[in-house]
Amino acid sequence: MIAYLKVAAIGAGALAMAACTSSGTAERNAAVGAGLGAVAGAAIGNNVGDGDAKRGAAIGAAVGGVAGAVRGCNQAGDCGTGKRPANYDPYNYDSDGDGVVDARDRYPDDPRRW
Repeated sequence: MIAYLKVAAIGAGALAMAACTSSGTAERNAAVGAGLGAVAGAAIGNNVGDGDAKRGAAIGAAVGGVAGAVRGCNQAGDCGTGKRPANYDPYNYDSDGDGVVDARDRYPDDPRRW
């Protein structure tokens, strides 16, 4: 039971780290990466060392979730842009210059989409 809680906590942490994006690509890739990592980690953990599949699944989910989030950020290009000023107010600032304030803009860093 504790192993399942660890896997859930690690997966939730990976999704929380990816929640700062605006496109959803990082979140989807984090979830897929965590799932694939858990499966691969369970298989490897079951066949190597002491045969602990639960620990392998937890480690695989953590690594896969982080790797998936990083891949999603790189694909979408919306992580860590750092273009906003220190006194950033999403209701009065338009990061991409498309005429839609960031609070109403689903893609605040892409001037071609709102």
